[in-house]
Amino acid sequence: MANSAPITTDVARAIDILQHGGVVAIPTETVYGLAACVAHPEAIRRVFDVKHRPYDHPLIVHLAPTSAIDEWGIFNDDALKLAVTCWPGPLTLLVPRTASVPDIVTGGRDSVAIRVPSHHVTQHVLEQLRDGVVAPSANTFGHVSPTTAQHVHDDIGTSVDLILDGGPCSVGIESTIVDCTTSPPQIVRPGAITQHEIETILATKIADTSGPSRAPGMLASHYAPRIPVELVDSLRAGRDLMSRYKRKYRHCVLIHHEDLTEYAIHLYDDLRHAEDMDYDGIIAVLPPAEGLGIAIRDRLQKASAAKTAQ
Repeated sequence: MANSAPITTDVARAIDILQHGGVVAIPTETVYGLAACVAHPEAIRRVFDVKHRPYDHPLIVHLAPTSAIDEWGIFNDDALKLAVTCWPGPLTLLVPRTASVPDIVTGGRDSVAIRVPSHHVTQHVLEQLRDGVVAPSANTFGHVSPTTAQHVHDDIGTSVDLILDGGPCSVGIESTIVDCTTSPPQIVRPGAITQHEIETILATKIADTSGPSRAPGMLASHYAPRIPVELVDSLRAGRDLMSRYKRKYRHCVLIHHEDLTEYAIHLYDDLRHAEDMDYDGIIAVLPPAEGLGIAIRDRLQKASAAKTAQ
């Protein structure tokens, strides 16, 4: 059996491994990412292989706050407004790429997804590297995203060089992705930065999502545990279903949080815990379809669809 990667808080060690073409799991405010320097295409290929991720599925380039963003993408007025207002933070912008971005990062597309994370540990790593890193979620493709170093260790610990522990993620779900190559822009993945906030910044309405998959998180099935997830619209409906399930199954669990911020922070940990406990199923209460609730509903619907489609 292969040895698992060490979990450490040694930032200098993580930087050294990345500089020499290694693959390191890093913390961000959203979820833990599987990082490789853009300057090392073989390391990026390894990221795809570790995750079992399709090579045509684009990656997000993560940059330091002091990076020259125009070296990586072409930012129109809308993209610049969002970058200035929301970075560092849980927002990814899809913009036309520059020649600095290799095909393997974008899946051969003419656009690139860029984000400046706010997590202080990863900011330090990026500042010292003086390079962008790709950092998709540090888990196998389609599985529940990791929000702690231990989640990464449990999922892919034997396949990475190091796991940099920055504590539990403070947001808990992936970044909002806004496609700024369309007019008006589109939200192609909801997140903690809401549609209302984006429309306020841009002083314009956002278009409904349309078109082919062109950014992470756009697949119908994703973020899924290895046990069935059933969704309900209220806590009462969840408790009723739980009662019926207890007569049919050995164990099932009801997931619900009244506070949406807490729901987002704990969602993936709740899903992973149910899986680890070998429950027969998960019942999850959908939050209201507003604000952060839209992003939580998106993750739950995709987690549910993944099992339904099998």
